[in-house]
Formats: sequence, C-alpha cells, structure tokens
Amino acid sequence: MPDQHQRIDKWLWHARVVRTRTAAAALALSGRVRRNGIRVDAASRAVKPGDVLTIALDRGVRLLKVLRLAQRRGDAEAGRSLYEDLAEAGARELSSDPAP
Repeated sequence: MPDQHQRIDKWLWHARVVRTRTAAAALALSGRVRRNGIRVDAASRAVKPGDVLTIALDRGVRLLKVLRLAQRRGDAEAGRSLYEDLAEAGARELSSDPAP
C-alpha cells in the first residue's frame, strides 16, 4: 500500500471493530477512541502501523495495536490480521506466569 496511513473510521470498519462504516465514524466522533493516548475527535484522523488504539465499546475496552492497513474489507480472519489485541496478550502473559 503506497500510503502508510488510513482514515480511522475506515480502519475500524476494515478491522471489523464495528459493523458499518457509519458506526465507525460515529465511534470516532464520540470521543471513545484514543490513538497513542490522545483522544480522536474526527473520523478523518489517520492511523498507521504501530499506532495503539484504545476503544471504549459497550461490551468493554479494547486495546489494539495497528499492524497493517487494508484497501478492502475482508472476512473476520482478514480483519483480525490488521491488529494485535494487546489486552489478550497481557492476559496470556498473566495466566502463564507461575505463582511465587
């Protein structure tokens, strides 16, 4: 992909964080998304690989590291390949640590 950035609403939709692009734009405008710790105030804000997104959803908070950008929305597996879920990675580390 020549441009190494993408609108945050498109990325949220491609990564299947939300069901529709309209919902992705509304989520970005709501102030419930942070990029690298800074609140996103517009759906047109850019994300790039390496950015960390904190997303407050109805069912909880997700902490996602952007790994790739996509030109098209694919299936669920393709969506999951766009990010690393840092909350899941942290939970795995905690569960694998032996008790002292």
